[in-house]
Amino acid sequence: MSRILMILTSHDQLGDTGRKTGFWLEEFASPYYVFTDAGHEVTLASPRGGQPPIDPTSSKPEMQTEATRRFDQDEEAKAALAHTTPLAQVDVDGFDAVFYPGGHGPLWDLVSDADSTRIILDSDAAGRPLGLVCHAPGILHPITAADGTPFVRGRQVAGFTNGEEDAAQLTDVVPFLVEDSLIAAGADYRKGPDGESFVVTDGTLVTGQNPASSADTARRLLDLLAR
Repeated sequence: MSRILMILTSHDQLGDTGRKTGFWLEEFASPYYVFTDAGHEVTLASPRGGQPPIDPTSSKPEMQTEATRRFDQDEEAKAALAHTTPLAQVDVDGFDAVFYPGGHGPLWDLVSDADSTRIILDSDAAGRPLGLVCHAPGILHPITAADGTPFVRGRQVAGFTNGEEDAAQLTDVVPFLVEDSLIAAGADYRKGPDGESFVVTDGTLVTGQNPASSADTARRLLDLLAR
């Protein structure tokens, strides 16, 4: 059994639109069950701790999947989600892998969260598998190593595409576009067809493109743990 840390956003405001955001439910639920069904222990954390905000759009009936419906009936999982550990209290050395669900929230808080950055850099240095899906890979673009080298420079990375953001009609709302930000930071950005599962592995870094990639990204992370 491995210990896996899942880090969720605490941000719930979609820019200045007056609309709510947060993490995308499918991007949490599918990986959560991939991990727990395989017998691994999952710890949930977020910048503020407590209940992280669920993007209300991801809770709409048409957005539901087998995993989200399972979560809706899982009182133990819902209780765990309601009591996430504040990131400042997390000792990442106690975990075997780290996973970030997406949603638009991370573009506002996790992208500049010092504790999240510490966890990412420490995990990379230790060879600890690190997975991020959909918008979450965008939080990597400002991170630099001690010598100032961008974290993603030269690395194969996937993430929510400009086309997918345009389809969501949020191109002019988000603080940055995931695809553009990763390319500007020097990443070897890869993508598949919009809306379809696409996952890239580069060393111990695993990134998925969109909600459809959630389970596959989690499975790829487990593949790294099994090595």
